[in-house]
Amino acid sequence: MIKKLVEQNKNYIINMRREFHKYPEPSFQEFRTSKRIQEELTKMEIPFKVIAGTGIVGFINKGKKGKKIILRADMDALQVQECTGVEYCSVNNGLMHACGHDGHSAMLLGAAKVLNEIKDTLVGEVRLFFQPAEEIAQGALKMLEEESIDDADGCFAIHLWSDLPFGKVSVEAGPRMASADIFEIIVNGKGGHGSLPHQTIDAVVVGSALIMNLQSIVSREISPLESSVVTVGSFHSGTRFNVIANQAILKGTTRAFNLEIRNNFKSILERVTKGTCDTYRASGQVNYTYGTAPCINDENCSKIA
Repeated sequence: MIKKLVEQNKNYIINMRREFHKYPEPSFQEFRTSKRIQEELTKMEIPFKVIAGTGIVGFINKGKKGKKIILRADMDALQVQECTGVEYCSVNNGLMHACGHDGHSAMLLGAAKVLNEIKDTLVGEVRLFFQPAEEIAQGALKMLEEESIDDADGCFAIHLWSDLPFGKVSVEAGPRMASADIFEIIVNGKGGHGSLPHQTIDAVVVGSALIMNLQSIVSREISPLESSVVTVGSFHSGTRFNVIANQAILKGTTRAFNLEIRNNFKSILERVTKGTCDTYRASGQVNYTYGTAPCINDENCSKIA
């Protein structure tokens, strides 16, 4: 029965995904997306409430006591310029659903339609969590501050992942997705004219050395048996070709499955930053934001999936 209902709603899910893809929105600014999801839930006569600004929680039940299950999807986009040329290409300049959240939201609406049609058979409750601001690792915590899930028996989410073969689903128990934390390093040097480098402390040089030194953290401080990542994704410095920069700003992310490694990253980054900056007579500041912990699939829920 469920398979038949899914087939019947296939085009609905595809169309919703393409609509979301066409109108991507940044974290905590998913106003149009949130409004459309609310409109669809209203059409389905599924009660819901809005939390965390643009987040939504829907409720499917017939009042029969039983287990409470959460289904979760995110809905924010990335600051990426889309150049695909597809007919539903992003119309919002500099924004793109390059991480699949358009698909996640569409799939959860599809699940909502199917489950709502068979709600008379449900024993318990299904809660639909449409989460904002996943990309900045703040939306989930904000939703949990406003809507407790302590009484839930399980939580299921699905992530589009292009590295898997088409048609395959990964539902293994244990660690599946690493932690995702965010760092910003501000390097302060001394600016000056490009022809007089000896009078300056070149923030571009210091920042470049720092990027290279950060590469040795994983390769020389962490066991090769432990998966971990330190990535600098953004490096901004300087204003003009013949002016030596006084400041550089590096932004990046750390990833790990091991909680001990995750908790050590901040102090390691601070140590490497200080050592590198001291070498070049500069100063550095590390701003570290703990985002999301590793996703470790529950054994029982994985068996169900």
